[in-house]
Amino acid sequence: MLKKIYAVALAISLGASFSAKADEGMWLPLLVKRLNMVDMQKQGLQLTAEEIYNVNNASLKDAIVQFGGFCTGEFISKEGLLLTNHHCGYDAIATNSTPENNLLRDGFWAKTRQEERKNEGLFVDILVRMEDVSSQVLQGINAQTSEQERAKLVAERTKSLADAAKNNGQYVAYVRDFYNGNEFYMFVYERFSDVRLVGTPPESIGKFGGDTDNWMWPRHTGDFSMFRVYMSPDGKPATYSDKNVPYKPKHHLPISMSGVKEGDFSMVFGFPGRTTRFMAGSGLSMAVDQSNPARIKLRERRLAIMKEAMDASQANRLKLASNYASISNYYKYYIGQNEGIKRMKTLNKKANEEKAFQTWADADATRKGLYGSALSDINASYAGQREYNLSAIYRSEAALAPQLMMHAYQYTPVYNMLKEGKADKAQRDQLMAGVKEMNEEFYKSYLASTDQKMFAELMQMYYNDVPKAQHGDIFKDLTSTYKGDFKKWAADIYSKSILGTEAKANAFLANPTLKALENDPAFKVVRAVQQNYTTNILPKLNEYNASLAKANRLYVAGLREMNPNKVYYPDANSTLRLSYGTVKGYEPRDGVEYKYYTTLDGLAAKEDPTNEEFIVPAKLMELAAKKDYGKYADNGEMRVAFITNNDITGGNSGSPVINGRGELIGLAFDGNWEAMTGDLVFDPEYKRCINVDIKYVLFVMDKLGNAGHLINEMTLVNNGNPNTQFNPSLNDMKMNGKMEIETPTEEIKIKKKGNETKIKRETKKQKN
Repeated sequence: MLKKIYAVALAISLGASFSAKADEGMWLPLLVKRLNMVDMQKQGLQLTAEEIYNVNNASLKDAIVQFGGFCTGEFISKEGLLLTNHHCGYDAIATNSTPENNLLRDGFWAKTRQEERKNEGLFVDILVRMEDVSSQVLQGINAQTSEQERAKLVAERTKSLADAAKNNGQYVAYVRDFYNGNEFYMFVYERFSDVRLVGTPPESIGKFGGDTDNWMWPRHTGDFSMFRVYMSPDGKPATYSDKNVPYKPKHHLPISMSGVKEGDFSMVFGFPGRTTRFMAGSGLSMAVDQSNPARIKLRERRLAIMKEAMDASQANRLKLASNYASISNYYKYYIGQNEGIKRMKTLNKKANEEKAFQTWADADATRKGLYGSALSDINASYAGQREYNLSAIYRSEAALAPQLMMHAYQYTPVYNMLKEGKADKAQRDQLMAGVKEMNEEFYKSYLASTDQKMFAELMQMYYNDVPKAQHGDIFKDLTSTYKGDFKKWAADIYSKSILGTEAKANAFLANPTLKALENDPAFKVVRAVQQNYTTNILPKLNEYNASLAKANRLYVAGLREMNPNKVYYPDANSTLRLSYGTVKGYEPRDGVEYKYYTTLDGLAAKEDPTNEEFIVPAKLMELAAKKDYGKYADNGEMRVAFITNNDITGGNSGSPVINGRGELIGLAFDGNWEAMTGDLVFDPEYKRCINVDIKYVLFVMDKLGNAGHLINEMTLVNNGNPNTQFNPSLNDMKMNGKMEIETPTEEIKIKKKGNETKIKRETKKQKN
């Protein structure tokens, strides 16, 4: 029967008519030729499927990278120049900042390659190929295969396929499941770990609006930063070295100087993180009334404690800024998600969909035997999860949330090595070197007094909110030694821990012993947390998740069989996807209409020198007052951001927004408040992708950053033609001692043959 399901699914993907809304869906670029090209071309795409995704020849996919494993970036020059969001590069910018040379506050633009800043641990993954391996993974698996045997076979086969594709370490490869385990695709990447900071606007531009404007439209944030990827002289990935040379991408995105207008085609190409849009109503209910309220409550308190410390001094702010931004981002998201689900009456819609599914399944004996219990099994699994869900959330959002606790948790490999005593000198030295490197990074952003206060308050919330029967030995010292005084417990831990200061930690690493680590009060807490979780909580959750996985798989297979004329897109799972739509405003409420772009005038109107979120650089205000926009204006306006109805989620941050000719028009950096349901359900009316206009990026680089030498690396086009009118500032054009800079341009010839568009690119060089 499962073979039949797969055959039906394959037939659907190959030949069914397309019925999903054009602006909904995160599609695998491998499949756009089969599923999406006709609709995309009707909306304004002028590229062929091969120019979007091609294994043998250069295509758009070669310009897109996964940045650090959590964001997206794109190549914008033949010299490995990479564009991503400011908030994606935030940690690298903060790490390279000091109170004396504050890159976050003042911005930074490397004038020479030697000035570019290295970033330990930062990498980019560049896709080599993706491949449908469903037949290999599912061979011989049928309805009679037990779940345990199925899981074993799938794990063995996906690992074997990925290991073979790695080619003895040449590539990074993995296999991901799609449609809740009904299909499998393999992804093969090259990983480059020499990624250097090239430039960033000041935080007052890159994070303008701060937490107040986060997830909101209208928006005036210049959310971009710039890096360069390096490779070894022989063209291979390599760790940082002075001998490395800039990476030569197979394709880099030409930059449109034409501007955008409402109704223009837009494509977002990137690595969306995680969606669960096939989730049943019982799962949504748990998110709305249990998971999200708990996360909101805990993050709200964490942010308040950190904000108090950040307001006390600039040094504190630099230490905590990156962590604060990370926590705040999804604090606000969970709030918006709950409001959106209630507004859209999503639970009612799910109930109706599930009723229709059950009626369809029960109407046929074969279907009933295969799908009839899928929904009841899903509901039973979520009911079981609810009992242990808070324990799991409070483990990560409370017990391990303080910086010292997470740092202590990261010493687990050291503990295991000392306890087992089997590591040879080489293994021991390698581990210790990694821990020392981790220490150096950790203490740069560690503020003990704030962290101690956070530990005391979060653990008290854990004690009060998690069922007592699920506490384990976490609070043993609290009750026996400190008589329930959380502040005294925290003070003792933070004063006595061998990890409390960098000096103490380094002293321990110079002579590590099992006894010292076992008796460390911080490590004792995290060991108790983890032992309780792995012994009492995780097995229960795994039990319910196992039954849920099977039920979800059958439910999704049934849905696709029930609606054979509907093409379902797979949930996002951090693999390369594209979404397409149009530049479009919206009306969020009665009597309120949002146009599709914002301007520098709007940014200047928001200026508030007394509020750090709305401080505007004096030079930017001067340019706005004079309307000194150079070649970057559109009809006399300096546009800052625009919106499209593209389908995006977390991980799409930094994704290029590309027009119908394959040119870069913007940089995706946020979603809108009215559609925070996106991970769980798509909102066709309100969903918007918020993007910084690429011409604003160039304007800031040129007029404020004096970074014309970087602009001259780029390929600038106007309506598909080389933009000969563009002339960036001559400020700081000297690069590596040379005044002569070669700038690639492209002549693009478009030919029509039937419904197919052919685009021929010829690269020439101009000398400035």
